Amino acid sequence: MPPDSPRPEGRDARAPSMLDLIRLSPRLLFPPGDVDLYRQIALLTDMEAGDEVLDVAAGKGIPLEYFVREFGVQGSGVEADARLVDQAEERARGLDLAERLQFQSGSPAALPYRDSIFDVSVGELGLAAHCPPAEAVRELVRVTRPGGHIVLVQLVWKAPVDPGRQHIVSEHLGARPLMLVEWKRLLRESGVKELHTEDWTDEETAFRAGGVKPFPDFAEIFSLWEKIGILRRAWSRYGWTGVRTVLHREREIHRLLSQDRVISLALLKGRTPEAVETGGEAPEAVGDDLSEAAIDPPDPSPRPADRASDDPSPDDPAPGEAGETAGLPLFGAETSHDH
Repeated sequence: MPPDSPRPEGRDARAPSMLDLIRLSPRLLFPPGDVDLYRQIALLTDMEAGDEVLDVAAGKGIPLEYFVREFGVQGSGVEADARLVDQAEERARGLDLAERLQFQSGSPAALPYRDSIFDVSVGELGLAAHCPPAEAVRELVRVTRPGGHIVLVQLVWKAPVDPGRQHIVSEHLGARPLMLVEWKRLLRESGVKELHTEDWTDEETAFRAGGVKPFPDFAEIFSLWEKIGILRRAWSRYGWTGVRTVLHREREIHRLLSQDRVISLALLKGRTPEAVETGGEAPEAVGDDLSEAAIDPPDPSPRPADRASDDPSPDDPAPGEAGETAGLPLFGAETSHDH
């Protein structure tokens, strides 16, 4: 179909992000951090059978399926892309998990649930891709029960980046990085207490300055034929203009950021305030806080406990001109879910 042909009904007017392209693959992949990160989330939140767990920006529902299988929880996923919701629901039915695993289409800024019903609420990478981060965080808090756990798995800038680069990189990734101090401020302003942060940057899959591509995972995880298949699906959904745009953005990002490694992956966890006010657990104390302006690279083979830092200080430095960056640790290794 020529580029100037009328756009078929149902075709997306946006150019695809890297997150969109990954999700077009038929392979089932964990988000960055892989299964180890989501096991750590379950441990930090004391996840157990019968808990109500919400995953927002859930994609195809792979992390939520893991929580349901391994910890016996009731899982609810929200994803803005209705096509991904259909895929996730079909998979849940095929695995006989439909009674414990449900998905809905909706915006992170207007979750389709009443107040105070989830024990654990998780915000994934795409949480604030198409809405203000503050609104998404407030919604997570709203639907979480008093004393429940709020978890964010988000990209953070390690250094200030000018607004033009912020926009290009955020559009390309399909996620909106912020400085770590900004994510923490948003959580505090929404009433979240006992903040705990961990650096989960994967040195093997993070942006590498000397690489041909800024996202080596896409090149390494997928074979040539898989990449061709993904781009064909992208054409059918976004058109040649969208495919050309994402390829151009990738080259532009490489040009702008080939000398920098300014993005890290962070886990942030806290509790709604009633847990503290009614005699809940004392704040975690597991070490020094992560730097607000830069997350130091982790040990090459850290254990989860080595990654942690708590957040005892009530006042963080002002975010200043902090923004968002470049160099995303993309998806981890393929994981089988048919235990």
